Amino acid sequence: MKISELFKEKTVLSFEIFPPKPTAEETVIYETLDGLTGLHPDFISVTYGAGGGKNGSKTIKIASDVKNRYNIESVAHLPCIGITKNQAVQILDSLKENSIENILALRGDISPDTVSAGDFSHASELIEFIRERYDFNIIAACYPEGHPESKSIIEDINFLKHKVDCGVSHLITQLFLDNNYFYEFCERATIAGIDVPIEAGIMPVTNKAQIERMVKLCGIRLPKKFIKMMERYENNPVALRDAGIAYAIDQIVDLISQDVNGIHLYTMNNPYVAKRIYEAVHRLLAVQHC
Repeated sequence: MKISELFKEKTVLSFEIFPPKPTAEETVIYETLDGLTGLHPDFISVTYGAGGGKNGSKTIKIASDVKNRYNIESVAHLPCIGITKNQAVQILDSLKENSIENILALRGDISPDTVSAGDFSHASELIEFIRERYDFNIIAACYPEGHPESKSIIEDINFLKHKVDCGVSHLITQLFLDNNYFYEFCERATIAGIDVPIEAGIMPVTNKAQIERMVKLCGIRLPKKFIKMMERYENNPVALRDAGIAYAIDQIVDLISQDVNGIHLYTMNNPYVAKRIYEAVHRLLAVQHC
């Protein structure tokens, strides 16, 4: 099923997971999935990151199992910065053979260790490439506070409009910790003529190292109340975890009340955290589904 159809019927709830590192047992990811599938997500996305395997083999296998073993729609991440067009075709053909219909098309993070194959420089190029050759449902990422490499919010919105025009059916945001950034972003997107569903990406922050890494990588801004929360509980891991869950729940409740198209929960492969959040908000989602 192409998940773009889901937004016509309900407020969508989805999860993101990542393949285990090469040094981890393969069964770990299935323990995670066993814990998540009982929460009835509308789809689960699988990242391509360090644990994704050569040519995305682990990503493809897990995404295939999500759909064909757990009977939940899956989304396979596909970053393009390090692949050739021939490699892209191999990956896309494999996704098609495994009945995966949904792809999150990304440029991918650039680091000093990144080796660019030179065939794709931007996600929009990958989106056009896929659209011209396949019938996948294509999703793209967006940044409520602006992409870290953009010169301005306006420039970022213009680039996003181009991505959507290339063939994107819905958007998933990078994490944010202040809902006002999301609402302002949605207003700008509407003014720019971006009319696809925008799903809010929420990451429950459960430890200090996690947020420090995300601030460095994504350039997100920390609200005062979030900083105070971190300062108060940083030396108490359990209290910080619970406070991070409560903060994410507050964000989601507010978003649902404002008729958000969907919530995409960055689970960090932690079913316990996802379950706590689901139990707090699923009745609100059910009201929206009526």
